[in-house]
Amino acid sequence: MRAAFIDSLGPAENIRYGELPAPTPGPTDVLVDVLGTTVNPVDILLRSGVFRTPVGFPLVIGRDLVGTVAAAGPGAPGFAVGDLVWANSLGHGGRPGAAAEQAVVAADRLYHLPAGVDPTAAVAVVHPAATAYLALFTHGRVTAGDTVLVLGAAGNVGSAVVTLAVDAGARVIATAAAADLDHCRALGAEAAFDYRDPKLVDLIAAARPDGVDAHLDCSGRNDLTEAVELLAPRGRIVVLAATGTDPVLPVRRLYMKDCSIAGFVISHATSGELAEAAGTINRLLANGRLRARTLERQPLSAAAEVHRRMERGRLHGRRVVLLPGG
Repeated sequence: MRAAFIDSLGPAENIRYGELPAPTPGPTDVLVDVLGTTVNPVDILLRSGVFRTPVGFPLVIGRDLVGTVAAAGPGAPGFAVGDLVWANSLGHGGRPGAAAEQAVVAADRLYHLPAGVDPTAAVAVVHPAATAYLALFTHGRVTAGDTVLVLGAAGNVGSAVVTLAVDAGARVIATAAAADLDHCRALGAEAAFDYRDPKLVDLIAAARPDGVDAHLDCSGRNDLTEAVELLAPRGRIVVLAATGTDPVLPVRRLYMKDCSIAGFVISHATSGELAEAAGTINRLLANGRLRARTLERQPLSAAAEVHRRMERGRLHGRRVVLLPGG
């Protein structure tokens, strides 16, 4: 089979496109004919060696796939040949990746695609949406009526956070570039502010004088002094993008407000947590609420170039689906 793979950790130039032996499923696995995969920031972190996880070489890259079932082991009930399926947790933790013509997926990490949903459009959102779900509900404990502050709300994960929070009945305050504020409002944000505004903190405080219940910084800036100041009593900070920051945490103020902070890396999510997120993702895919802002399709052979584009910051608000066969 043809695949995008690496023989060692390092730069995007390490990604090769060529022939590898077809994978062999075990008794609890499903063999999937891949229709599409994507590139995520976590793929960059793993490929470069910044995020360490058990891998074997050659390593097929990629977390996400959508495809059709080619075969299912006896310990993989519920999957039949021809079923449309998706997954979003391959390529790390000793599991082979998704960027190939075929992939093996453990049955507990594979989900059916709802009827009528475009497969390539779906695979573009399943990873950002799972990140959003786990950050909001598993770690942020957001419930209906809460106010959620989303920094970097126009990006892929940020947009998913806004969508899922609004769907859950939360109020959303978003920050983004001025050109992206209408996009945030269209997703359901109650208020949206330019992150460059020198009065940003005052604007947020005026929009929610009692403070916000959950603070999610999808931009990776992570000003924890500012975050704690904006929290309501018993508010929660979820750190979900922090490879480039090491901020000071104002512990005394956090303590006095009875607040909490949680670090969250989706690569550490359990199969049960991911399956719970998949239920909400499938519901929002089926009703059309969850979709990429801008979708681009490229051949799988372009994987290295797409990695380079992401590292250079050229994919803001854009999702690239890699299609096997090219």
